[in-house]
This record gives sequence, C-alpha cells and structure tokens, in this order.
Amino acid sequence: MESEKPQNPSPMEPQEEGSNKISKKEAAKLERQRRRQEAAAAAAATAVSTVSIEESDPLSGNYGDVELNDLQSKAVTGRKWTEVGSVTPEMKDQVVLIRGRVQTIRPVGKKIAFVVVRERGFTVQCVLTVKPELVSSQMVKYATSLSKESIVDVEGVVTIPEKPITGATQQQVEVQISKLYGVNRAVPTLPINIEDAARSEVEIEQALEKGEQLVRVNQDTRLNFRILDMRTPANQGIFRIQCQVENIFRQFLLSEGFVGIHTPKLIGGSSEGGSAVFRLDYKGQPACLAQSPQLHKQMAICGDFGRVFEVGPVFRAEDSFTHRHLCEFTGLDVEMEIKEHYSEVMDVVDRLFVAMFDSLNEKCKKELEAIGRQYPFEPLKYLRKTLRLTFAEGIQMLKEAGVEVDPLGDLNTESERKLGQLVADKYGTEFYILHKYPQAVRPFYTMPCHDNPSYSNSFDVFIRGEEIISGAQRVHVPEFLEKRAGECGIDVKTISTYIDSFRYGAPPHGGFGVGLERVVMLFCALNNIRKTSLFPRDPQRLAP
Repeated sequence: MESEKPQNPSPMEPQEEGSNKISKKEAAKLERQRRRQEAAAAAAATAVSTVSIEESDPLSGNYGDVELNDLQSKAVTGRKWTEVGSVTPEMKDQVVLIRGRVQTIRPVGKKIAFVVVRERGFTVQCVLTVKPELVSSQMVKYATSLSKESIVDVEGVVTIPEKPITGATQQQVEVQISKLYGVNRAVPTLPINIEDAARSEVEIEQALEKGEQLVRVNQDTRLNFRILDMRTPANQGIFRIQCQVENIFRQFLLSEGFVGIHTPKLIGGSSEGGSAVFRLDYKGQPACLAQSPQLHKQMAICGDFGRVFEVGPVFRAEDSFTHRHLCEFTGLDVEMEIKEHYSEVMDVVDRLFVAMFDSLNEKCKKELEAIGRQYPFEPLKYLRKTLRLTFAEGIQMLKEAGVEVDPLGDLNTESERKLGQLVADKYGTEFYILHKYPQAVRPFYTMPCHDNPSYSNSFDVFIRGEEIISGAQRVHVPEFLEKRAGECGIDVKTISTYIDSFRYGAPPHGGFGVGLERVVMLFCALNNIRKTSLFPRDPQRLAP
C-alpha cells in the first residue's frame, strides 16, 4: 500500500462493505424520508409560530432563535465560553455559557424539560424548570420545539445531581438553564440518527437476544451521510487520534534532525511502475498522479538535505475492493542517508513507532475509550525493542505451521495474518519488522543484498498481522538504476531527471512509507480503512 511497494491485492478479495450505488428501493426510501422532513419542518414552523404568538412573555428575552443579523459577526461581546467537556463538579454554582448540539430533548409535563447538549463528543444534561422571573412555560415549550442536532447556546448554573447522569459523558454535573437560544436549526427528520450511528454491534446483538430490534447503520449509509456520521463519539476519537499520529510523526522526526518537504503530485511518469496510476493530460503532455513521493524524496537526499520526511496525498488506481485499500490516502514518508547499513532505517522505524504508541496510550485515553465503546478492541501489544525477523525466518515459521509459501515470492494476506498470529504467540508482540525480502517482489529502486542478489535490503513492518510499512535501501548508482528500471518495464525516459540526479554524486540512502489511515485502523483494531478516512476514495466512491 505504501510508497515502497505497489498494492498487489487480489481484485476479488472481499470487501466488508458494499458499494455506494443507490438502489431503486433506497431511492424510494430517501424520497419518502424527504417528504416526512418537509411535513415535519412545516409542523415545527407552526409550533415555533404558536410559541411566538401566545400571550406576551415578559421573559421572552431569555430564549428564542438568534436572528441572522446577530450571527454576521455583529459584535465582540467578550463573553466567556466553556466547553462541554470542561464542565466538572469543581464548577458547582458557577454560571457557564456553552454552545453545542441538541442530542436529546425530554419534556416532563409542561414545566420541565431535559436537554442533553453535545460538543465534540462530550455531553452534558441541561435542565429547564419553570421558575418565576427566570424560566417561563413558553420557554419550556420553545425548548421542546428544537430539533435534534440543532446548534444552541445555553447559559445556566452548574449543579451536582443526586445520582450520576447515565445518559451523558459529564455524569457528575447538570446545568440549570436560565437562557436558551437557537443558533441554527437542523431539519426535523435526519437521514440517520446519531444514537443509531454510535451504537455498537454488541448492543445490537444483545437486543436481538432479548427479541428487540435496534437500527444498524451500514458502512455505505454512514459514508453517504458522513457529516452526521462524523459526530459520533467514536469518530470524534478516531480522527483526533489520526491528528495525533501525524503530529507525533512530524515532531519525532524533527527532533531527530529530519527536514519536512513537499513534493509534486503531478508527475510525468509512473513513480512505482505498473499500470495502477491515474493518468491525465497536462497541457498536452501525458502525466499522472504520483503513486508516492518516492523519486522526489530521493532527489532531496541527493540535494544534501540528509534526512527528509513528507506528509501528503498518495494516489493508487488499483481496483482493490478490500477492507484495507484506498485509491487516495495520506502518506507518511521518510528518506535518509545511510552510513553503513540499512538497519539504520529500521532503527528509526523502531524508535518512531514505539514513541508513537506510548504517546497515544498516554495522551489519548478518552479518545481510545470512546472508540472502544463502539468498536471494542484489545490494546496493541508491542515490545520496547521491536522484534526483527528475516523473510527466510518468517517463511520457516509458516512452514513449521504447515503453511507453504514460495521462498522467493511475496506473502499474501492470509500468510501475513498467519505469521502475525505465530509471532504474537511466540514473541508476545503484534508489532514487528520482517526484512531481507526477495528482490523479485520489490520496486526497481531497491538495493539487492551484497551476498545474495535474489534478496534485497528491504523490509516490511506489520501490526496485528497486516502490513503497514514498506522500506528499503535504494539503488543510488545511475547505471544500475537504469538497468533495474528496464527490467521492471519502466520507460527510462519518463524518469530521466530522477536517474540524472544520481549522476552528480549520491550518498547511500534508504527510507520507508506508511499510510496514515492504516496506522490508525490497525492501532485501534478497526475492521475497515474507510472508518479512518474522513472522506474515503475507493474504486466506487467519489463523493461526498
């Protein structure tokens, strides 16, 4: 998947979720849903109108929809806002001003309403109780007219409930509402409900055992309405962890003397070889989208940057209908000079990812817990010093377990998973490096072994039995590079500037590439890479 090794999965490998094509049945369902929304919107408008035309309310200034004019950056008031996740028992009796989404509204008669407000995955229960000179019955009625997912401003006093609030993340507090304003109303009927989208398979199965049926939101529906799907606590956690992975990657490499670079994504020739490229016309010239920054990050090494990294988009045109492949993903790429041995590159991988896993476990506990509630998983097992096995040693372990693998071929998905299981059982780790791969299965720019040209100075890294990183020492001798490119069916003319960069003196060097989405998917043991891509692009999805 990553920059050093093109994807070669079987196109027939099953994908866990279907395509995003809408059937006639679903189209009819969406049309019925649209009509219900229109009817509900009309009813809501009538309800709001009824609230407004009732007898004059002397407390009307404490609630209502905010006028558009007041939302057009009209003034800076200096008001202090409190995030929902920051409302704690220590704030008892303090007045707070929060903004969030209406998650649920539960009226109790005409004088009390409970409103759960959500902000970035955190929820707090707010209570509206009729009180003279503070809260009117019209205000309670207004609150119950708000639709789920509407944006509201709530001002109130923090109190401590007698019993923990089970329906909110901030279980030890409540907010007694004194002011409530609708900032933006959501449509009355949503395509998917957030509580349905946030439900775990465990909950659904337990309900079935009791004879109850809960709504299951499938992968394609989630992606079709991704804006709503993003709002679940699990997805809030997933993409905050993804942000941290990128940040840790960047900060660690900067601390080790690496320089961040940006390489072009429009190139004149294939960067990896093969036909799996997105081709396009570039002002009358044939071009394609870069399959990786491979060639240009090597050129940066020849330009004396010594150690470089890049975070950027990568494009692969394979028709890979699998749980772990995308046509566009975010690549985390590294390239560095080698002084003596390609193990220097593996040393960086070792230190980088152990530091990354440590940091995620320490600093992202809330996010990991939120993910685990919907998608239960066991924490990743890894060693302080990452295990390294040669490809031959891995093949021998598989052979002893009764799995026959071509010693000069590549590992297929089933073999990778089996080896991961064997390694976990024997060494107690789910994160390891397999190196010295057969030369025949590596890209043209991979340096062969000094003692056996059938093998190469290359490696892959695995998490939970799936390949996540590919890396190697590169060929930096131009004549040998031309020979290797020709053997791999690459037109040397299309990469002439790349090869020429080695004619002016090139240091021995190597590097690796990893997909950001795959790191998060496997660290959190998720079953589909589309869960870790904000707006995934696969062979059948180009929207939203």
